[in-house]
Amino acid sequence: MQSIGERKFAVRTRSGGDVTDALRYKLRARVYLCASVARTDRNQGVELATEQTLTWLRGRLVIVGFGSVAQGTLPLILRHIDIDRERISILTADESGREVARQCGVRDFRCEALTADNYRERLASVLGKGDFLLNLSVDVSSVALIELCHQSGALYLDSCIEPWVGGHLDVTRPAGERTNYWLREQALAVNLGSWPQRPTAVVTHGVNPGLISHFTKHALLDMARATGADVRVPNTREQWARLAMQLQIKAIHVAECDTQMCASPKRPGEFVNTWSAEAFMGEGTQPAELGWGSHERQLPAGGHEHTVGCRAAIYLERPGIATRVRSWTPLRGPYHGFLVTHAESISIANFLTLFEGAKIAYRPTVHYAYYPCGDAVLSIDEYRGRNYRLQEHRRLLREEITEGMDELGILLCGNPRGVYWYGSRLDIASARQLAPYNNATTLQTAAGVLAGMIWAIENNQCGVVEPDTMDYERVVQIARPYLGTMIGVWGDWTPVQGRQRLFAEAVDFEDPWQFSNVLVR
Repeated sequence: MQSIGERKFAVRTRSGGDVTDALRYKLRARVYLCASVARTDRNQGVELATEQTLTWLRGRLVIVGFGSVAQGTLPLILRHIDIDRERISILTADESGREVARQCGVRDFRCEALTADNYRERLASVLGKGDFLLNLSVDVSSVALIELCHQSGALYLDSCIEPWVGGHLDVTRPAGERTNYWLREQALAVNLGSWPQRPTAVVTHGVNPGLISHFTKHALLDMARATGADVRVPNTREQWARLAMQLQIKAIHVAECDTQMCASPKRPGEFVNTWSAEAFMGEGTQPAELGWGSHERQLPAGGHEHTVGCRAAIYLERPGIATRVRSWTPLRGPYHGFLVTHAESISIANFLTLFEGAKIAYRPTVHYAYYPCGDAVLSIDEYRGRNYRLQEHRRLLREEITEGMDELGILLCGNPRGVYWYGSRLDIASARQLAPYNNATTLQTAAGVLAGMIWAIENNQCGVVEPDTMDYERVVQIARPYLGTMIGVWGDWTPVQGRQRLFAEAVDFEDPWQFSNVLVR
């Protein structure tokens, strides 16, 4: 393993630039660190700027999709990336964000829905070598746009891997082909093609998926230091997996509770959420998915393994929003969250897989445990009662939120000392002070998008890249000013606590971290 300083330099040298480029970047990064004076993260004791320019983009910026996350991200881009507003184009399916774009000084706003038939023609006039395509859309194929960027020589980033419209709900296809696992395999396969150039395409980099993969590495190192384990920073995927195995991590939860609320409650026939209702229900009606650990004894009812690809995950024959799992956050305590499919459930499990020859020696079970805001929970219940037909009316909570926060972090489970949660607590008041057009949820995501974009500009010839293989320290350094309180908390929670108190049920007390104990039946 290398020291932290040696590892940073090695990663950036491998990004595609020569040694001179790497040295130039290293010097520039030092200038940025020295210039950071705007605010101090009270938990880390380091000064972090929220106004400084971090990099520049001389090409065009093409934003595909301009919903809640994109609207919240644009001010951060203009604040931290030096780019001429006249070189920004927005292509989106509806008019909802036009006023935000105007207030940000972006005039090229095109209400044009991209389809499999027209996307090449629509993008031909605005996308070329040295440009950046930021895909924050719904129902636009990520793989199609990545391939177009590879052909054009343009950088790319998305916050999730999307199919063309209808892909999530296409019941003519097997359930396994409607999973994020399937979409991920298609995106990574782009790296196998013969391309004249391999501009960086960062996939699934918002907050989760995205920053949560970097939180995982931070949490593993925190736990190692606290328990007296080897604290040298791993430099390879195998070393990270060995560290997780050494710490006896059996399960990793992406544990999130959103407590934001407003004075106007949800009405019948209305879907209310703190981010896109369409995007949430798209992923929520996909099969529930999770990374499948090497310690697991048997598949859950309706569980299926994949026969192609990395085989690090399984899926269930039921939607994620119809599947509950037990989890824990420091402020909420124990709760039942939704097992919504997310790319990080697969990528983290795959990244932390350790092989001995052809045999899997270690892999943790990884999954999302999402408790959205209260009005969204009621909306999901109504949506399921309507047999998964989305309500006619949708409401995005932003300006009308009166209180609450998004508590989002990674929960490491299995170490003898207890569980360890590390993540972001961002309340609505802080979010409004930090950036316009945001609530706590969208700002956490926007911070991940911004950090991923800057990393891609600094490392511009990497091909298709997942968050797990990026420089977690650099990425979190960029995002941290917008994440509120970053904190790590130990707990003694297990999924078997208090069980069998009211009724008899099957509980595996011998191994609390079997998924059978986590799944709510």
